Amino acid sequence: MQQNNNLTKYLGLGIAVLMLPVLMGILGLGNYWVRIADFALLYIMLALGLNIVVGFAGLLDLGYVAFFAVGAYLVGFLSSPHLTTQFEWIHNMFPNGLHLSVWAIVPIAGLVAAGFGILLGSPTLKLRGDYLAIVTLGFGEIIRIFMNNLDRPLNITNGPKGIKAIDPITIFGYDLSISHNIFGIKVSSEVLYYYLFVVLVCMVVFICKRIQNSRMGRAWVAIREDEIAAKAMGINTTKMKLAAFALGASFGGVSGAMFASFQQFISPESFVLWESIVILAMVVIGGIGHIPGVILGGIVLTLMPELLRSTVEPIQRTIFGTVFLEAEVARQLFFALALLLVMLFKTDGLWPAPKHEDRVKKANKSKKA
Repeated sequence: MQQNNNLTKYLGLGIAVLMLPVLMGILGLGNYWVRIADFALLYIMLALGLNIVVGFAGLLDLGYVAFFAVGAYLVGFLSSPHLTTQFEWIHNMFPNGLHLSVWAIVPIAGLVAAGFGILLGSPTLKLRGDYLAIVTLGFGEIIRIFMNNLDRPLNITNGPKGIKAIDPITIFGYDLSISHNIFGIKVSSEVLYYYLFVVLVCMVVFICKRIQNSRMGRAWVAIREDEIAAKAMGINTTKMKLAAFALGASFGGVSGAMFASFQQFISPESFVLWESIVILAMVVIGGIGHIPGVILGGIVLTLMPELLRSTVEPIQRTIFGTVFLEAEVARQLFFALALLLVMLFKTDGLWPAPKHEDRVKKANKSKKA
């Protein structure tokens, strides 16, 4: 009986997700809000990756956006004419430019980002709490500063100007950056990207769920709860921490690759400290260590600021005839208030992970049913 109820819930949720762009079209919201939904899905992938480090292993990481940048710049290098225009020897080897498919770059981005995760994790194994947060914050800023300044003496990243003309995502020869007629229905680029990102998020959720229920996932939880006790039980905490950093970073690298191909332009301004804080806030506000909660946090903290951006100023003009609070200020206030309220009234997040005794009760009820 319980399984049938769960199946019905998942089926209903799946239909709602698939019909969301259609509903937006019926309501006349246009492709703007579909594009916001695309960004929400990208942020959900990032938040799920950070949840491995922060939620499962209990390691506070404030430099997670660095792995996002690594994946994005790899796509910028390998899927745009930038390097061939800057280096003659590369142009001689690839006269038509480097245009490697994003699907070939994605595994490379995941592996390279995982390497950077190990590079970050290795010197920080003995650090905890605030000290770990400060070191990871510094790592994220170092990566951004490198990307911002590696335009001289050799122009590798094009500095603050960024890399443009990145190839879009293609599937079976179909370019997702343009609209297509499918069964006589014109489907916009934003909608095509939406369905692609939905599939990717489902894959990430599946992988995270399998990892959480694995021996490695249980070892991470043991380290998070009490590292000394975990060591006493024979868990190799060094190996497990490095694995958490590497796996979490690989998710960030893959998300960065998707972001670069989706935007077709990247610059260091997309990878500032604020982005790391936003991603961490999604994990904390949604529910640390709980996959559905992290997804909820990603949706709330992506859609609500945009909703405020589009409504705060018009409402003030209607009521007061002028604007007292700008949309960007309201966005910042929303983040601050959301964090304060969650910390005061929902310390485990909006959708916290079920307690052990709750899981036991549910298991006993399902057995009786």
